[in-house]
Order: sequence, then structure tokens, then C-alpha cells
Amino acid sequence: MSTSSAVGKRLRHPAEMPFYVFMVVLNLIIIWVILQAAIALPFLPDRVVDSGWGAAIRSAFFGLLLLVPALVIIRETQRAAVRGTAVELNPHQYGDLYRTADDFAHRLGLPRRPSLYLANGNGTLNAFAAQATGHDYVVLANELFVNLRQNNREGLRFILGHELGHIRLHHVSLWYQLSVAYSERIPVLGPTLSRLREYSCDRHGAFLCPSGASGLVLLASGRHTEHTTDVDQLLRQGKALRGFWVELAQLPQSHPFTVRRIERLFRLGLLKHTRPSPAAGSEQFVK
Repeated sequence: MSTSSAVGKRLRHPAEMPFYVFMVVLNLIIIWVILQAAIALPFLPDRVVDSGWGAAIRSAFFGLLLLVPALVIIRETQRAAVRGTAVELNPHQYGDLYRTADDFAHRLGLPRRPSLYLANGNGTLNAFAAQATGHDYVVLANELFVNLRQNNREGLRFILGHELGHIRLHHVSLWYQLSVAYSERIPVLGPTLSRLREYSCDRHGAFLCPSGASGLVLLASGRHTEHTTDVDQLLRQGKALRGFWVELAQLPQSHPFTVRRIERLFRLGLLKHTRPSPAAGSEQFVK
């Protein structure tokens, strides 16, 4: 097993792959049902063919035929839109973060270096990873980028490592999206798989930057408070976050509760306590 494969296996949440396999099987069953229904439709009574059920079967069948080209178009046009509206990082455009991405990509054994973009997120604290034909890329929203880059670069390193984790684990690949295209739309099941992916990528972020807890603290407490929030108190809050209503509230969510994400990473020993440094604003990304 290669070093990168070993790292990916060790950092992936243990429940992610078994649940993904279940979702793939369910996805295949859904596709089989659609095909069987489409084959049988011409032989059914006219009252069924002309009913809402008949229309639903025809729509599902045509959707299945168009699934691959539709996904390709969406992925390619998304990248084209990002290239046309966001700032691409390079050695001369925020070169410190660009070099960090190179370092992280090498440590994760990525076959190609992802492109980085700085986008106007209209005030949102967000980042995402994506893929198009022959290209992997990460988009960082301006609000998240500026707040962390100026005040806490370790937090930004954690966020970048998290997004590269999505690429490392193939969450953004075309074959992965096709393999759960239908099952992922099922309420509760789809969000559950998504939360497991987020846990796996959190582990990648912490592996690449163990001192980057503030990247998640920022998401929990909001802007400008990631240094003043008491992490020990936050961990106690995370340990107490349990019970029926907590789990019920979590079911439809695509991301785990942020406080729970932080607590689990500290419990696993992947994140460590740090204290803000007076020189934090001047430190380099690559260490």
C-alpha cells in the first residue's frame, strides 16, 4: 500500500466506506427499478400509462439517460464560472497559500496539484472543493479567507486541508457523484453520508494542521472571536451534546454540528491546544 493510500485509509471515518457501499447498492437498486418500470410501461393499461405514475416513470427514465451529460455540463460550467469570477492563486498571487497547497497536495499524495481560487462569497464563511475534467480546485470565500489569513493562518491551513481531503477521498469525482446520484437524494440517508464525509475531511485538515482548531471555532462563534473563545469550555459543551433532540435535529443536516466536530478531533488527538501569538499575522503558511 502506498503512503498516500495508508494516510487516506487511516484518516477516513471508519463508518464512511461501509455506509457509502450501502448507498451505492441502494443507488443501483433505484436505477434497476427505473429501468424495469420503463421497460414495463408500454405493456401497462392506458389508464396507467396516461396517469401521473406513467409520467413519473417516463421522467425518471429520461433523467437517467441524461444523468451523465447533465453532471458533466454542471461540473464544467461551474469551473468556467469560477475561473471567470474568482481570483486564481499562483506564486505571485497570495503565493504563501499557493505554496501551502503544494505542500499539502504532496503530503496527501495527490496526483495533480489543485487550483485555488479566492471568490466573493457575499459575506459567507464558506469554502468548497470541486472537480472538472482534468482539474481539481478549491474555492475560498473572501470573508473566510480574509478573516483567517489576517488573524489566524493556522485556521486557514486547516480549512484548506479539509477541502483537499474531499479531493483526496474522491468525494468530488464524477464516478463518485454518479455512484450515489439517486440514493443521496433520499432524506436522512443523503445527509448522513455527507456528514461522514465531513468527519473524514476534518481529520485530513487536522492531520495537515494540528494547530488549526480556530478554523472550526470560527464557524461556531463567528468572525473575530476565534481567539477569545475558550476552547476547553467548547470541548465540554461538545461532550454534553447528546440526547434524542440533538440527534433528531442533526438528521437532516449535511454537516455535523460544529461543536461536535471540534470535540471529536480533540478526542482523537488530531487537534492540539494553541495560544494566539503576537506575530500570528506575520507568520508564513509553509513551515
